[in-house]
This record gives sequence, structure tokens and C-alpha cells, in this order.
Amino acid sequence: MHVRKAVGSGLSLLLVAVVLQAQTTKITPKPDPAPDFNRIIQTNAQQMLESGRKIFRFDTFGSEAFWGDALKLHQAIAGEKNGGVGPGVSPKVALSVGLKVDADAIPAPLGAKIKAGQVNLDDPATTLALLKLNAVVGVTGFFDQQGKLTSMGIQCAFCHSTVNDSFAPGIGQRLDGWANRDLNVGAIVSLAPNLQPIADLLKTDVSTVKKVLASWGPGRFDAELDKDGKAFRPDGKQAGTLIPPAFGLAGVNLHTWTGFGSVPYWNAYVGATEMNGSGTFFDARLKDKAQYPVSARSNAWNTRGSPDKLTAKLAALHFYELAIPAPKPPAGSFDNAAATAGKSVFNGKAKCSTCHVPPLYTEPGNNLHAPDEIGVDSFQADRSPTHMYRTAPLSGLWSHQKGGYYHDGRFATLDDVINHYDTFLKLGLTQEEKKELIEFLKSL
Repeated sequence: MHVRKAVGSGLSLLLVAVVLQAQTTKITPKPDPAPDFNRIIQTNAQQMLESGRKIFRFDTFGSEAFWGDALKLHQAIAGEKNGGVGPGVSPKVALSVGLKVDADAIPAPLGAKIKAGQVNLDDPATTLALLKLNAVVGVTGFFDQQGKLTSMGIQCAFCHSTVNDSFAPGIGQRLDGWANRDLNVGAIVSLAPNLQPIADLLKTDVSTVKKVLASWGPGRFDAELDKDGKAFRPDGKQAGTLIPPAFGLAGVNLHTWTGFGSVPYWNAYVGATEMNGSGTFFDARLKDKAQYPVSARSNAWNTRGSPDKLTAKLAALHFYELAIPAPKPPAGSFDNAAATAGKSVFNGKAKCSTCHVPPLYTEPGNNLHAPDEIGVDSFQADRSPTHMYRTAPLSGLWSHQKGGYYHDGRFATLDDVINHYDTFLKLGLTQEEKKELIEFLKSL
């Protein structure tokens, strides 16, 4: 008992001493790292957004070495009177092949003169002036000290931006991420004085190259031609696909029509092998000599540009693209009551939401389907390593109706798409249900 009392007394004295020490010594709490790191995240997000926007709109990734130095496309744009070749490309011609002009890059005095008809839009010199202002969406001109156009490169915005026509048709504020379905890529490329590099790659002649380029038409491009060499479908039709939008991609797994890969995959693929910038791109699937004879021969599947002007920019570019929301449809562009009814059809009898799961309107996960699951031929799917088609997101569908639907525009209207599935899946939709479904799709 005496021992226990002694121990107890000792512990009591110890506790008293600790309490007294705590009262006389200021205890500094450990700093909470969360508030500072939150600010770091916010600062990083803003920097990535601004950097990504700049890259998307203005970075050529060194592609001028191909489009300008090799193909000499800048010479055709300038025209003979301005140190180039041929008649040149006037603003009217440029607009006619789908190129767009950023109205915000045009100084107010020049804009006033254009509106007053005091600027010659039939003169290629005016195009050069717009290039000097960095006003041609997706195109950068390089000039020497004397003002002569010496080269040109392209940006992501070339295909994946348009304008709102606020100034005039083809001239307005930028709409980043919108598919430019007016852009006639084939017609633009065919202007190049030297198409021999493309002919050599495909092991054909220049006249055949021009025939292929002419087959695409507005809003189409063939991003597999330089990999598999398939210039036309077996039925003789063009083999290009519609330019897809680059908005509403947050939460969406695969970016391409046939699910080649994710958004950064496609940015690397396009930046290094389609825009022909100086960068790194690797995909061992594309060295298959049977499926990709051109890529296997050219080593495009293992592109190693030096210096690498692309890889360091992929993160910010990805961040910006994911930040671009799908645009909301204009007021009055669809019937609200019918759209409400159409939503029920979409989620119910038509079974659309089985694959186009709201609110992403594509499938979470591996959003791919075999051609026979959707009732279409496998030509384009078989040009992909996946041999499948992606479930395309539907948000903002109203903004890219031009050119048709599906990867190749095979369905001219939404009615054609719905009729296809109604027949293929034996849905038994009434005409009223089809109309309601169309209005709902237009409302997304």
C-alpha cells in the first residue's frame, strides 16, 4: 500500500509539473499546409489555362519546316506580285476555302476601312497584312525584315476553331474547340507548289496526291492516309473523316472517331505527324507492316523531332481543351416542349442513353463498339488499332451539324441517324417520337 501511494504521489507531481510547464511555455502548432497548397493549385490552374489557350491558338510546334520550307505553301499564298508564285490567295479566296479571321486581332481603323469597302479583299497583299496581324485563325506567317513572307505554319486552331461571324461571314470572335466544317483542307494543301514530299511518302505521283486532296471536300481530313496509304474506300468514295469538335471532352475517355487514344495521345499524334511539327510521338501499334505500311516504312510510329517543340506543351494544351465546355444551343433553336418529350424517348424507348449516358452523353470507361454493334461498315474502324468506333459525345451537337453525322458524314440529317437505329435495332419509333427525339438532340 505504501508503494502504491508513493507511485501515485509521484505521478501527481509529474502531471502538475507538465501543466505548469505548458502554462509557461508557448506551444506553436504545426502549420496547416492546405491553405497554401490550395493557392498553388489555383495558380497552377490559371497558368495552365492561359498557357494552353496560347498554345492552342498560336503554337506551330515548328510545323513551318514542313508547310513552308518543304511544301512552299507560303509562296502560293503570297503570289508572284509579293515574292511568291502564281496569283496568290486573296482574303476572298481564303474565306471561300473556310479559313477564318479573328476580328479581335484587327485594329479598329482597319476594321472601319474594311466595313467601308476601302480595303481590297481581292488582293493577296491584304492576306499578308492579316497574317502579319496574326489574324488568320490557325495560320502563322513568318516574315523577314523587308516584310516578305518566308514561311508559314499551322496550329490546333486551324481545324478546331471557327468564329462567330460577328464582323462579317468568316470574320468574328474566336470559337475555340468548334469544328471548322467550312475548312477545305485538301483544297488548301493542293495549292502548295511542291507536293513531292507527300507523293514520295505515299510512293505515288503528284497528280494522284491532288486527286486525293480534292476528294475530301469541306470539313474533312484523312489523319490515317500517311499511316496506311488508303486514299479511297473500297467503293471508290473519299476516305477522310469529318473534323470533330474539341470541346466538351472533360470526363470523356477517347477523343478520336475510332478510339485511337486519349486527348493528349491525339495532340501528340496530330502535332508530330499530321501538322508535321517537331515533337515526339510513339505508338508501336502503328509499325504493323500489314495494317500500316506507310507508317512502318517512314517510322512515323516512333517520331523523334529534334528539338522537341511539342512534348513540353502537351499538359497545358490538354488542360485548356478539357476546360472548353460544349456550347449551349441558341434560344429558339429547338422546340422546348418537344425536347422534353424527346428526353423521355432518348432515355426510354429509343435506348439512346444506354451508350450515350447522361450527362456525358458517351460511355464512362472504354467507350468503343464493334461496327456490327452499330450497323455500319468497318472500313474506318479497321484503319484504327482498335477496329472499333467510339461512342461520340452528343453535347453541343447542334453546333456541328454541317457535313452530316458519324465519322464520315454518311447520315446527312439527324432524321437519317434516327431512322438508321430505328431500323437496325427494331425500335418501332413513331414519327412523332422521332421528331421529339430530334428536338432533344438539338437541345444538348
